Amino acid sequence: MTDTLFTPAKLGAIEIANRFVMAPLTRNRAPDLVPTDLTVEYYRQRAGAGMIVTEGTQISPMGQGYAWTPGIYNDDQVAGWKKVTEAVHGAGGKIVAQLWHVGRISVPQLLNGRDPVGPSAISAGAKTFDGEGFVETTTPHALSVEEIAATIEEYRKAAENAKAAGFDGVEIHAANGYLIDQFLRDTSNTRADEYGRSIENRTRFLREAVAAVVGVWGPGRVGIRLSPWSNANNVGIDSDTPALFAAVVDFLNTQDMAFVHLVEGQTGGPREWPEGGIETLRAQIKAPYIANNGFTKEMAEAALADGATAVAFGKLFIANPDLPKRFETGAALNEPNPATFYGGGAEGYTDYPFLD
Repeated sequence: MTDTLFTPAKLGAIEIANRFVMAPLTRNRAPDLVPTDLTVEYYRQRAGAGMIVTEGTQISPMGQGYAWTPGIYNDDQVAGWKKVTEAVHGAGGKIVAQLWHVGRISVPQLLNGRDPVGPSAISAGAKTFDGEGFVETTTPHALSVEEIAATIEEYRKAAENAKAAGFDGVEIHAANGYLIDQFLRDTSNTRADEYGRSIENRTRFLREAVAAVVGVWGPGRVGIRLSPWSNANNVGIDSDTPALFAAVVDFLNTQDMAFVHLVEGQTGGPREWPEGGIETLRAQIKAPYIANNGFTKEMAEAALADGATAVAFGKLFIANPDLPKRFETGAALNEPNPATFYGGGAEGYTDYPFLD
């Protein structure tokens, strides 16, 4: 029997009713950095996905890179997320929290006047949204070894908070030019200590973060998102991407991960990579594989036939809260409104129409 998008599956210990994953989508609708009743409704509407990955959720105040993004480091945030998980579970869905630290993709006005942090004091030259407009990111402070240890502890604590909030698991955000990705690449990490230079050293931060989070959740409840050939946030493509990410996957294969979630190609952009690049990595991954980036129904079915366990859809889930039903019935899809993607209220968030 051929698996389809509507076949149940398991992502590690997480049982999913179908192969649809709602990709993590920053929506900038938490003005106090706490999920609101509107957040609860937004995720509840999309509980028909086999699994939802939340928007990036910062693990600490220093992990924030954009205005109005929710965190998971204080009691109010945990209570807010608990309402979300209860609503999704009540509607029959599964939901994991994406644990996020933006590293250098931030500005002092979002960090209580402090400079952002990164592996090295190299500016991304990227843009972020500070609540008033798009501004250039600030040159980061290079984390000391002691500060790195404290950041790993923040990952561990965020994992505990996600458990307390009732999530089914967590996804570690190691993609798109944010902190873990910044440590991985020799374009953004020029350290000369045990966290720099060699691939073994540059993957150390990722290994420690994964070990800390798996230590909280145990086997089969922790996934990770990677974007090997993406230059998101101007992170730059590593000088030996195949060797770097082969080393990452070798480590992940020792950890009993719930899933590995790959951005195939440029984040939100062309599905382009060197010949055989993604295919070779996919073949190496032992955990359930979630494919992501610009998938249509037909492409998703082909990915499943090729061995993916699930496919993550982003913009399609923004505009189509009942996406699985629309794919199943062949109904027309709602068009997303990009003007309402970031910030605002219910418009373009919870008011997209369902099928009758």
